[in-house]
Amino acid sequence: MLFERCMASAPKLNILNFRDPSIRTLHFTWVALFINFMVWFNNAPLVSSITKAFDLSESQWKSLLILNVALTIPARIVIGILVDRFGPRLTFSLLLIISGIICCFYALANSFEQLALAQFLMGFAGAGFVIGIRMVGEWFPAKQVGLAEGIYGGWGNFGAAGAAMILPGLALIFGGDNGWRYSILTAGAISIVYGFIYYWAVRNTPKGSTYFKPKKSGGLEVSSRRDFYFLIAMTFPLYGALVLLAWKLSPSGVGLISQNAYYLSYVIISGLCLLQIYQTYQVNKDMLKNGVPEMHRYSFRQVAILNVGYFITFGSELAVISMLPMFFIEVFKLSPVTAGFLAAGFAFMNLLARPLGGLISDHFGRRSTMLIMMAGLAAGYFGMSQIDSTWDLPIAVIMTMACSFFVQSCEGAIFAIVPIIQRRMTGQIAGMTGAYGNVGAVVFLTVFSFVNASTFFLVIAASSVVGFAASCFLAEPKGHMTEVLPDGTVELIEVS
Repeated sequence: MLFERCMASAPKLNILNFRDPSIRTLHFTWVALFINFMVWFNNAPLVSSITKAFDLSESQWKSLLILNVALTIPARIVIGILVDRFGPRLTFSLLLIISGIICCFYALANSFEQLALAQFLMGFAGAGFVIGIRMVGEWFPAKQVGLAEGIYGGWGNFGAAGAAMILPGLALIFGGDNGWRYSILTAGAISIVYGFIYYWAVRNTPKGSTYFKPKKSGGLEVSSRRDFYFLIAMTFPLYGALVLLAWKLSPSGVGLISQNAYYLSYVIISGLCLLQIYQTYQVNKDMLKNGVPEMHRYSFRQVAILNVGYFITFGSELAVISMLPMFFIEVFKLSPVTAGFLAAGFAFMNLLARPLGGLISDHFGRRSTMLIMMAGLAAGYFGMSQIDSTWDLPIAVIMTMACSFFVQSCEGAIFAIVPIIQRRMTGQIAGMTGAYGNVGAVVFLTVFSFVNASTFFLVIAASSVVGFAASCFLAEPKGHMTEVLPDGTVELIEVS
């Protein structure tokens, strides 16, 4: 009923009208993200074959899961800067090609060390999501952008489920001990080819529109001294997650790196953090001296709340997608193919829930939508914590999908707001928010490495309560945001 009411009041958006260049761009872009996610999450559905091929311990496998999301944290920040500077067309095309090459390297690994390095580099692929947020934001107005971003994110993120459903079957078709390798090589080849197709098929903006770029590159612009210090404070968790990863891989953890390498990683991470703080200062030093005109101001608090929300939602999604096939194998004694197919139900909800979250936000308020969805995912994760071998398998799958519905809907609500905060910095805002999603994944997967699945789900449920409290302070963008054309003319962009 709610979906029907939303659709009845929505500005017409015919996703089958391929003559409309905005619709074509949307379809080309979500397909790019679908392939991007299929490449990124190729390991989880092939866990049995990979662990057998390399004789991996449970601890080593969990370390690979953490490695898979680690590089995505700084990568999303960097990609956000690049997409605002060079445009989503070129950035997404290059990312698809590079990700496909890394995927092939992963398939050809011959030792655990090579596998771990390839898995770490694979996290670079996870930055693709940021690019499409800017692309879709350029092509759709504020009253449609929530739905459009929801379709992009929801259908694109379904690539994780696509990997779970397609890659094990491909491995069986290829057959033999190396069937999993040929399956992953196929995914890499598809990514490389589509990178060239995407560059040929899309453009950055509609004809006649201006692609607004930040005044300075290298860091996020803010509007006040208080917001500057708030931004610096929000930078530390991004690098804290990398410190946590380094500790997990050190001799105190799984011993994948030496003690000296562990100390060196602290130096490198600290240096990167200080560099980002310096770059942020360079971008904002004029603002700190002279302030910002009222019409160009925005509240960084809104970005921080979205960061917290995505830490919980997308962070938990990545963590759960990574561990759910093995969870079903262990609890219900299923085959890898069956477990991968059923676990894909968690990501399957992306097809409907994320667009619906964006659609509801467009028409019934972004703050209220986030509050409702946060409450729902807290209840959903509590329900998942109760699943054990006494449950009927269909009921367990239904519970998984119900929880996922609230997770994906809340993600749709979050990214219904991101493109309407400050147009010229959409890539950087999306990059920071997306990076916090990966920080959440690192934190949750680290928790999972120490606890059982039931406790793991309870921790996420408790985090969702914190997210609900933070969302109470969200203020929706109203009226118009302003951008300055190259000739100095001020353009007003409607946001409500």
